[in-house]
Amino acid sequence: FLRVINAGKSTHNEDQASCEVLFVKKKAGGSNSTPNKNSSTKRRSSLPNGEGLQLKDNSETDGINLYYWSLFDGHAGSGAAVVASKLLQHHILEQLQEIVDILRNTAVLPPTCLGEEPDNPSTNSRTLTRAASLRGGVGAPGSPSTPPTRFFTEKKIPHECLVIGAIESAFKEMDLQIERERTVYNISGGCTALVVVYLLGKLYVANAGDSRAIIIRNGEVIPMSSEFTPETERQRLQYLAYMQPHLLGNEFTHLEFPRRVQRKEVGKRMLYRDFNMTGWAYKTIEEDDLKFPLIYGEGKKARVMATIGVTRGLGDHDLKVHDSNIYIKPFLSSSPEVRVYDLLQYEHGPDDVLILATDGLWDVLLNEEVAEAVTNFLPNCDPDDPHRYTLAAQDLVMRARGVLKDRGWRISNDRLGSGDDISVYVIPLIHGNKQS
Repeated sequence: FLRVINAGKSTHNEDQASCEVLFVKKKAGGSNSTPNKNSSTKRRSSLPNGEGLQLKDNSETDGINLYYWSLFDGHAGSGAAVVASKLLQHHILEQLQEIVDILRNTAVLPPTCLGEEPDNPSTNSRTLTRAASLRGGVGAPGSPSTPPTRFFTEKKIPHECLVIGAIESAFKEMDLQIERERTVYNISGGCTALVVVYLLGKLYVANAGDSRAIIIRNGEVIPMSSEFTPETERQRLQYLAYMQPHLLGNEFTHLEFPRRVQRKEVGKRMLYRDFNMTGWAYKTIEEDDLKFPLIYGEGKKARVMATIGVTRGLGDHDLKVHDSNIYIKPFLSSSPEVRVYDLLQYEHGPDDVLILATDGLWDVLLNEEVAEAVTNFLPNCDPDDPHRYTLAAQDLVMRARGVLKDRGWRISNDRLGSGDDISVYVIPLIHGNKQS
């Protein structure tokens, strides 16, 4: 892991990160999730770079080992990022503690209701038709052979969906905690959140914001996240504004136009786009269309209500449109997208890595440029050097930061270097010659 504050060009930093080894153990008697020596966490500022993901998933019989990495890119202050970097992992742990016994029993699907005896798929293969279900199955009504009325169309939920749900719930709880405590602890601003959980042979990558995760395997790029911006979430934001127009404060329109509508264009036909459209159509311009658009600008300059350029993350509960009482939080979501990568399905070499980075890296370097840099860098390192992945992260940061020249900070092909905080993890997917 390597972090550079504002690309080394100032002393102000809003990126935060954390990395821990956790042990998930079922709560004893419903106790809270405060970490203790039996159930929770072994904190490290970073993992040994050579250690990779060669983990023992069941170091004890009554729990599961979990590895955790996170990046938080703060805005309007570092408060939310600092709090999330210290607490989000414990919210994840708390969510997992309730289901740890279910997760360990991989041979049986999770029960629909806790406490139920799980169905054995091999002995319960009978499928009733809808009509038979309504009739109660076989036999005359009330006869001893008549089973209780039941639909046999119950969804089978795999174990990984429980882990995804636990991570999603933890993000929500973290956001609610920031909301509750922001005044008492002076928690400023908001932050994006990119989290990786390694559990039972699988990587769970959860992203809320515009940081990014990719896996580089055999030199190929496997995207493990999507960015959430005003442009990528346009339809969700427009639909919310359409359904709850009071959120716009009578100052914004939920419709999108190619440019600001001018008063002289009222009555004319202009291109527009609504929440139900990916294409464009023409509409007759009305008075309401003169309001400022909910989403305005392109690319990194796109903003929600002319204020914020990311649409998912944590915090921002007090964020308002400039010089107004219109809150922006209703349009921002704390819900992450979670992608799963099964490490046991693939063979990995010593140069196969997971890369996590804030937008300070991705704003100036393409996925392919990052993959090329890493695949060229690692083979030139001593394979026994435990710091080679840290050096690879440093190499990426320097590539994005650039070199100070007469016309400012420049990277390859004389492009502008990053002026943002740059935080990068390079995480090996194997340890030594063993498969993760």
